[in-house]
Amino acid sequence: MQLTVENTCPLYDSFRVQQVAGMFDVPLADKLSERFSMELPPLGDNWRIGLIVGPSASGKTTLARRLFGDALVERVEWPADRAVIDCFDEMPVREITGLFTAVGFSSPPSWIKPYCVLSGGERFRCDLARALSRGRGSGVGGQPDKDAACGRDVSSLTPDPRPLTPVIAFDEFTSVVDRTVAKVCSAAIAKAIRGGRIGCRFVAATCHYDVTEWLAPDWVIDMANRSFERRRLRRPPIELELFHCRSRAWALFAKHHYLSGGLNRSARCYIALWNGEPVTFCATLPVIGRPNRWRISRLVTLPDYQGIGIGMKVAESVADLHCERGDRFSITASHPAVIAHCRESPKWRATEVKKTGSTIHAANATYRGSGARPIVSFEYVGPRDCHS
Repeated sequence: MQLTVENTCPLYDSFRVQQVAGMFDVPLADKLSERFSMELPPLGDNWRIGLIVGPSASGKTTLARRLFGDALVERVEWPADRAVIDCFDEMPVREITGLFTAVGFSSPPSWIKPYCVLSGGERFRCDLARALSRGRGSGVGGQPDKDAACGRDVSSLTPDPRPLTPVIAFDEFTSVVDRTVAKVCSAAIAKAIRGGRIGCRFVAATCHYDVTEWLAPDWVIDMANRSFERRRLRRPPIELELFHCRSRAWALFAKHHYLSGGLNRSARCYIALWNGEPVTFCATLPVIGRPNRWRISRLVTLPDYQGIGIGMKVAESVADLHCERGDRFSITASHPAVIAHCRESPKWRATEVKKTGSTIHAANATYRGSGARPIVSFEYVGPRDCHS
């Protein structure tokens, strides 16, 4: 497919425009138009993620607009007088929270805030969630990556009019966040789309090459040299360091937890670091009245690092430490991301489901029940049953 694009803009022939043209010898007619051509080979519909990358003013947005039309999201508008959870029209709340979790925006306290008070990283993830909600035709929760190919040939990148998984293209991808957040966001969205939790195909347009290996696209268009390449790089490994810590480390994580209760003073605390920076906090407590049984009482990953599985990796590492001591270990959760992970993982076994939550034990003033929240309890069994 030979694609030719020509951009022009009007000439405003004012005195100052002519002054600038004369002072700097600017050929007005030449500078107000741009034309480029590139060869794009046929690309079938058996891809999930694409990337258009290149320097500023290299034609990324123009190309994406030409290829994907209305599927290109260039700007997301947010009302200032509503919580972000209320900005998805008639979309069911479970689908909204599923989108938030899929893009790594997993802090319920932030879901009830307006967009204008969120951090830059949280805003970017909200923008992604709103953009991806436009591809709701196949819903949140498509087929996993291994079932993506449907074997139909398409003659170009342009979305096929037949009922395929919809395409969402996102302009200025990660341009407004720091590079650590950019990499984590890229990995989070790639994980969600390839895992089937988001039912669309995704194309990112960005000037940042550092997201390429974290997004792991199926194809890349590089506007710097007008090249097209099919490739899928492996995501770089994430190496965490896990330490016992004092309870005062909880202060860094407390406001991001969805429960309002404090940390029990007898909790055993752990903190995980990535590149020397704290990312996840985990606290465990003995189960009252059950010898050698422990449970996770707090598990929080900071917002900038959510969406790529760090929290549950830490939880399972802490569980391994307890199993080595001969303890039984469990987690009780209402957060959709935790429940989804434990249900899909062979390392956890569901033991109890309470649709109306649990009650508060009056004898222990430091223990908070789950009230009306539905909860699911899981016991850790590890790669093999650690109690056998």
